[in-house]
Amino acid sequence: MRIAVLYICTGNYNQFFADFYKSAKKYFLNGIADIEYFVFTDKEQLCSNSDTHIIKKEYKGFPLDSLLRFDDFLSIKEQLIGFDYTFFFNANMKFVAPIRLEFIPIKEKLSAVIHPGYLNKPAFLYPYERNKKSTAYIKPYEKDYHYFMGCLNGGKTEDYIKLVEACRENIHIDMGNDIMARFHDESHLNKYLRGKICLMYPPSYAYPEGKRIPFDKKIIIIDKVKIDKCFNKGRSKSIIRIIKKTISYLYKSISWYL
Repeated sequence: MRIAVLYICTGNYNQFFADFYKSAKKYFLNGIADIEYFVFTDKEQLCSNSDTHIIKKEYKGFPLDSLLRFDDFLSIKEQLIGFDYTFFFNANMKFVAPIRLEFIPIKEKLSAVIHPGYLNKPAFLYPYERNKKSTAYIKPYEKDYHYFMGCLNGGKTEDYIKLVEACRENIHIDMGNDIMARFHDESHLNKYLRGKICLMYPPSYAYPEGKRIPFDKKIIIIDKVKIDKCFNKGRSKSIIRIIKKTISYLYKSISWYL
């Protein structure tokens, strides 16, 4: 089995790759698959490992580095076609336990991780894109809602490429109409997976560092601020700001149902 891992790190995110790679070599499908890493970065000397391909990527900052990731993936489409499966991982993820065949979407073809931040919350609070003018728009009132985090997704390569192509096209349609979905590429991912058969990874595969949730840890999301204070810019934790943000969030979520 041949697997391609997609990974983006530019600017301050470059510092995460060494631990990600080391942990992947220790825990990710050992003895099961031949894995190659495709790393999009502005640091060309980031890694010289034989199983790692460095693809030069200009640093554009947030949200463009995230929003336009599907453009990056399609730039190596011909290389990816030779792999059985392709998976994307966020820069600040780290494997902490063995991951075996249960990770592979053999029947489902696609896979994504359930967002740990929305556990045990009513579906009307899921932050789907509710702007009807956006291609990421998802109707309220429907059944079987699942909100996926954009940090981990993949599948059989031919099916994942279809996902990437569709999300890329929709993002550029929105940009052409001066629209940006609420949660950028994550909003478009959720729109594409709506109604699709998908292997849903539990939050074990996106376990937020420093939090307690009722799942075993498989992959953690590293607390970026703990590693580098630069990631704390604009993240005020004052009580007033948190209250205002919560009220605004609830209003926007509920207003679509009125």
